[in-house]
Amino acid sequence: MNSNPILPGFNPDPSIACTPDGYYLVTSSFEYLPGLPVYHSPDLARWELVGHVATREEQVRIAHVPTPGGVWAPTLRYRDGVFYLIVSVFLGGRGCVVFTATDPAGPWSDGTVIGAVDGIDPDLAWDDDGTAYVTFARHPDAIQQVRVDLETGQALEQPRALWPGSSLYAPEGPHLYRRGDWWYLVAAEGGTDRGHAVTVARSRRPDGPFESAPHNPILTAAGSGSAVQNTGHADLVELPDGGTAMVLLGVRPVGLAKSFSPLGRETFLAAVDWADGWPHARMPQVTGAPPEDRAYDFSNGAGLVDPQWIGVRRTPAEFSAPTSKGLLLRGEGSTMSSPRPCFLAQRQRHLGMEFKAVLDVATGAGGIAVRYAEDNWFGIEAGQDSGSVRITARAVVAGFDRTWETTVPSGDVELAIVASPPPSDFSAGGVGGDRIQLWVRPAGQGGSAGGQLLTELDGRHWAFETAKAFTGRAFGVFAVDGEVLVRRLSYRGRD
Repeated sequence: MNSNPILPGFNPDPSIACTPDGYYLVTSSFEYLPGLPVYHSPDLARWELVGHVATREEQVRIAHVPTPGGVWAPTLRYRDGVFYLIVSVFLGGRGCVVFTATDPAGPWSDGTVIGAVDGIDPDLAWDDDGTAYVTFARHPDAIQQVRVDLETGQALEQPRALWPGSSLYAPEGPHLYRRGDWWYLVAAEGGTDRGHAVTVARSRRPDGPFESAPHNPILTAAGSGSAVQNTGHADLVELPDGGTAMVLLGVRPVGLAKSFSPLGRETFLAAVDWADGWPHARMPQVTGAPPEDRAYDFSNGAGLVDPQWIGVRRTPAEFSAPTSKGLLLRGEGSTMSSPRPCFLAQRQRHLGMEFKAVLDVATGAGGIAVRYAEDNWFGIEAGQDSGSVRITARAVVAGFDRTWETTVPSGDVELAIVASPPPSDFSAGGVGGDRIQLWVRPAGQGGSAGGQLLTELDGRHWAFETAKAFTGRAFGVFAVDGEVLVRRLSYRGRD
């Protein structure tokens, strides 16, 4: 059975392209590197992460962007054997950039800056004579457009207003398509919260004027009890059988009140029907992500082969290296509250998670954590302390910072974070967020023997609705000072 979301965990603003080799999809990555993950599917059901567009910091220049800046809302297109990726790198980044590649797994070009685009969420389309149109959002001026020379990045005209939207708040995320004699403009409106919606307009020309669909919005979960909320920022794709599908973002809120979404914005797939020359989208049916069990043994010199690994404003290679005894993380004095921590991470992909790490902290200090932002994270730090290992659990929310401390015998230590969804009724915890437990025990003890529960947290404080980040939860290992050896890691996910 197909799963929905098709890309679980922090994967917002999806854009998709159909090619002779199947489908490729890219999502936003904000302050994480490598950035702009590229996924491939032969059938819209099975998806594999095959690479990233931004594998070098200089491609996007996000080393000093504030949260929630960075790499926003890409558009992926395929034309004459070449992949094009246009994106805005916001709040101090490189601006609007177009990257190209003949292999979507990479390498991608250094990128060409489109200086005329002073906005977000750029789209790329071509008319019949090959002229490139960049359509983008610029608050409060709604949707704008400019013709550009993609080779040089130069504008061929002044940007001009294209469409004010259907009357909802904050038109953004435009995508322009040719279908028959019509050009269709799909947009996101209503903000990226509970009012998020997909709207559409059409014109006989790519530069307008555009008329709104009489049934706008064509998809929204606002005011509904749908298991997926915040639905919007959609991209259409034509199927080989003549049908149409839509990829879009949404969140999966938990608990009785459906108020908190721990994983952030994920990518969903929806069906699209056509009637009277207009698209009509069907609300995606949520099945949850398939179970997942991953284990990494670094004690034999293995490196970071899995492309899932990411870092905050820098690549993992800057602070990690394989050794014969484990993966070495080099601390630089930065903590998880720093803009550029030494944090080796992956996206949390399931509402239920168990993450464990076995660490050697004999010559350093570090641990495991789950991050939304510099001021929104929780974790466990371990460090040597005169014959024992000092353990500090810490929970950080803007305006709140609490710690719990203990010690365990010297030697390798196993740290664990366990997250469980709350009940969907009036039983204990049903009105809160997911339940998060932080555990520690000396390594090498089987089962739960010797395990110590450090604290239990209410996950509503680390959710899309309460964090200032536009991302989602990222879990992983970090180093603060000295050298930390990561022996083993494991991730067990269940929805």
